[in-house]
Amino acid sequence: MSRLALLRHGHTEWNRAGRIQGRTDIPLDPEARAQLALLSLPPPWDRAAIWSSPLRRAAETAQLVSGRAPTTDPALTEMDWGSWEGQKRPDLHADPDCDYRPIENWGWHYAPPGGESPAEVRARLLPWAEALTGDAVAVCHIGVMRVLLAHAHGWDFDGPAPFAVKRNRLYIIDIDPSGWRPRAEPLRLTETAP
Repeated sequence: MSRLALLRHGHTEWNRAGRIQGRTDIPLDPEARAQLALLSLPPPWDRAAIWSSPLRRAAETAQLVSGRAPTTDPALTEMDWGSWEGQKRPDLHADPDCDYRPIENWGWHYAPPGGESPAEVRARLLPWAEALTGDAVAVCHIGVMRVLLAHAHGWDFDGPAPFAVKRNRLYIIDIDPSGWRPRAEPLRLTETAP
């Protein structure tokens, strides 16, 4: 059995502006760097293998909270939002020619124009996750986390999610050959003295 703890990267300028980032490589903003410098992984996760998406916002978050350079893997790259990257959701929703819909109404196979569906993201994530041995922390993106948590919870992207992804929390999944089991409550990062 392995245990996987998922952590969302810190804020970027695009997060604060409400823009869809997807694979656009936006760095952390100064406020996020300062906040993350005061947080660390709680035991026993401080000794776990540290992984991240290759995008700067995730790799830098991993370095800041673990004090170690993460191993990056392209499987952990954020979902490709295609032509919607850089756009704001309210603008997409207001466009009568756009088939934008909240992710809770996608199902596994809907995708933005030129982008990836949750099923396509899952197809690249599961081989990576199921090859893990021991404890691992993966610093990644909300789209990646939703797909992995949906797989663990049995949620099919149809209706409200049985989880809410918040920052500065570890979402833990037990993975073994008999199946995936999500832990009920996320674990907060540890605050450290300045």
